[in-house]
Amino acid sequence: MTFERQRWFQIALQFRGSVIGTIYKRVLCCGLFGMFITLLYQLKVPVSQPILGSVIPSIVLGLLLVFRTNTAYERFWEGRKCWGSIVNNTRNLARQIWVSVEEVSPKDREDKIAVLNLLVAFAVATKLHLRGEPINSELEDLISTSRYFKLKSMNNPPLEVAFWIGDYLQQQYNRNCLNSYQLTSIQELLNNLVDNLGGCERILRTPMPLAYAIHLKQLLLLYCFLLPFQMVESLGWWTGVIVGLVSFTLFGIEAIGLEIENPFGYDANDLPLDAICQTMKRNIDDLTSLSPNVRSQDLGETSNVSV
Repeated sequence: MTFERQRWFQIALQFRGSVIGTIYKRVLCCGLFGMFITLLYQLKVPVSQPILGSVIPSIVLGLLLVFRTNTAYERFWEGRKCWGSIVNNTRNLARQIWVSVEEVSPKDREDKIAVLNLLVAFAVATKLHLRGEPINSELEDLISTSRYFKLKSMNNPPLEVAFWIGDYLQQQYNRNCLNSYQLTSIQELLNNLVDNLGGCERILRTPMPLAYAIHLKQLLLLYCFLLPFQMVESLGWWTGVIVGLVSFTLFGIEAIGLEIENPFGYDANDLPLDAICQTMKRNIDDLTSLSPNVRSQDLGETSNVSV
């Protein structure tokens, strides 16, 4: 319990991952404006206007902020579900390919390992694609040199990797190393991977409506700059401090929405895509260390390794 209390305070006072660095200038601006209004009030300037509290009802602004934050979190959680599905479909694909595809020649084992590495390459290429980054050395150990340079010229690298996997499956079916039922089952899992890619792209390329974002920011500024006129008579020199605290709360909620609406970057609040891809690589390495005719119970345990 004592450790949990210490952890609670440690998180509460943590700067990394918070939105303080994003909003502190706005908070200071509002606090200083509150102090300026207090100074005018002390100089007998008639700045006290409590009636301004009815200009923007708190409940209206609160509902707008809640809607903004909920919408952003839905995007974050949808991205997490897409990547969870990528992990699960990759494990199931790897398991079925490793067990179902018959090895007629010694080279078939190498081809199977290569296509299993393509599954990891799909995840890594998807990560880079979502981050808007070019193909880099992360993929060099997962694919052949010719394919590596070919990916560099593609507009949608993960889609090309999915095509290579599908092409391998069709070749094995033509060689009678897969039957039609196995091919259909594995192709369905591959289709799910492509669907997950599309889901992530939808999140990335569907921004919040600009008019809504602009209007919310305008209301936040208007509300925070009207606060000193409402409070100065009752709070006096404390007006600047209280306005700063209120603006810290409101700007912080809005900044959290901005922070999590695109969960595919490098920020502390984004999804740990690098760790997820590394876990998938370890899962594939574990699977390829087993014999294809290993008992299904062992394979089931391998596929249940957590992210």
